[in-house]
Amino acid sequence: MAKITSKIELNVELDENRVPEKLMWTAEDGGISEQEAKAMMLSVWDSNTQEMLRIDLWTKDMPVDEMKVFFHQTLVAMSNTFNRATQDEKMTATMKDFCDYFAEKLELKKK
Repeated sequence: MAKITSKIELNVELDENRVPEKLMWTAEDGGISEQEAKAMMLSVWDSNTQEMLRIDLWTKDMPVDEMKVFFHQTLVAMSNTFNRATQDEKMTATMKDFCDYFAEKLELKKK
């Protein structure tokens, strides 16, 4: 049986100081082609070294208020992923409490 692969591509346009000006991503299997983004966080797990490797990028025109919402939504998504991966309801609830606290302290309005 042939292996099936799926490709996700990230393209970063940099200015003369190597600061991101434009982030684009493509995931053809998901129907996404050259979709523009203002920020991204990519984490991968290196099982050999038992370490997380990360790429955190945002464009220089990313508004701070949008960055705060981006972080909040990332934390909520991490809570949901943690729950699906571990089935640890107690810690998931604690993480969600922190997400609520984070949103409250930043005065983020729920949409």
